[in-house]
Amino acid sequence: MSGSDTSFSSIGRLALSALVVLIAEPLYLMEDLAVVGRLGTEPLAALGVGTVILGVVSTQLTFLSYGTTARSARWFGRGDRAAAVGEGVSASWLAVAVGLVIVAVVASLAGPIVRLIASDGAVADEAAGWVRIAVCGVPLILLSMAGNGWMRGVRDTRRPVVYVATGLGLSAVLCPLLVHGLLGAPHLGLHGSAVSNVVGQSVAGLLFAVRLVRETRAGGSSISPWPVGSVIRAQLTLARDLVVRSLSFQVCFLSAAAVAARFGVASLAAHQVVLQLWNFLSLLLDALAIAAQALVGAALGAGTAVAARLVARRVTVVSVAVAVVALLVLSAARTPIANIFTGDPDVLDASATPWWFLVGMLPVAGVVFALDGVLLGSGDAAYLRTTTVGSALVGFLPLIWASLAFDWGLAGIWTGLAAFMVLRLVAVTARLASGRWTRIELSGVGR
Repeated sequence: MSGSDTSFSSIGRLALSALVVLIAEPLYLMEDLAVVGRLGTEPLAALGVGTVILGVVSTQLTFLSYGTTARSARWFGRGDRAAAVGEGVSASWLAVAVGLVIVAVVASLAGPIVRLIASDGAVADEAAGWVRIAVCGVPLILLSMAGNGWMRGVRDTRRPVVYVATGLGLSAVLCPLLVHGLLGAPHLGLHGSAVSNVVGQSVAGLLFAVRLVRETRAGGSSISPWPVGSVIRAQLTLARDLVVRSLSFQVCFLSAAAVAARFGVASLAAHQVVLQLWNFLSLLLDALAIAAQALVGAALGAGTAVAARLVARRVTVVSVAVAVVALLVLSAARTPIANIFTGDPDVLDASATPWWFLVGMLPVAGVVFALDGVLLGSGDAAYLRTTTVGSALVGFLPLIWASLAFDWGLAGIWTGLAAFMVLRLVAVTARLASGRWTRIELSGVGR
């Protein structure tokens, strides 16, 4: 494929590969919850606390995937595959270094950390044990993120799916065996869940590492197997912007959950049900955004801004089409879909308000996610950071807390989310129209 490839088939291949990788982890977590749930309420609650902590850590470090995709794709578009792979080498070393620091910090502070979330002593103790084991897999998780980043950049769409599916598939097999001691396996209880996590993540991470080593050997002396200081610094610059942006999302959604809880159990449950649907649909749209990152980065690397604009238009069209299909399904089948999550009549009744907010936001989300991917692919992370934080401070957070102060309920909370999305829509469409995103030079790329 060339740097100027803008075809719908390329968009589809990249998006499908990204989607499989994105949904594999949530699907495995569902199985993990079901397996551990057989142990009782306390282990299930402890697993919930542990996965929240691990999820927060992983979410803040997605720059290893997104930032690496943008930089690798830019080199790939220039026809320099060695430099594109070199980005993966530095990102992988960074992943291991950051991961080891996280292991040391979280393992030593697991007790105090879980007690910030779990008030029950027994649950907190079990969660701390799970976290101390599971956090050992973080360097491998981050290695997989970096691997996904550079491989998307060079348009390798098959191997990441195989690697992730292999690792999580192994975890899925080991989880029931180790948790319940089936087929002669040791009966580890909740700790079996953590061990199976680490084993699967280690296998996936090592597969990405092996592929990277083979690429460096195939490239001979043109690809250094060691990190390059200038590349690491450039990646950390992107990381700063993406971490701040990610933190703004975390603050907003944690605040929304905290306020929803103040309106009663039914309101909190309804909020979480609709939010899970939002998260699932976000994965679908994010897969298209990832395709945009790779294609836009390559087009700009090849010096074809016209091709980058064409990618932006095509990805946006596809993303909005997916959003509209989701809108129609959710509108026509609200009751049966909601009944999948709960049969409680109070929760079903309370879910009606956020449900229709979700439906109404979907076309907006289709545009926002697509253009987020376009701007990330161009390396415009600083603009996305500033506008996302601004949209949170001006739109989402004030309405969340006003909902508590004036008793607006879930309608107020989801009005805040809608305002957040509309403000981001204005920001990304204005940036697209300005054309400035096509003229961004990534540090060390193209010089």
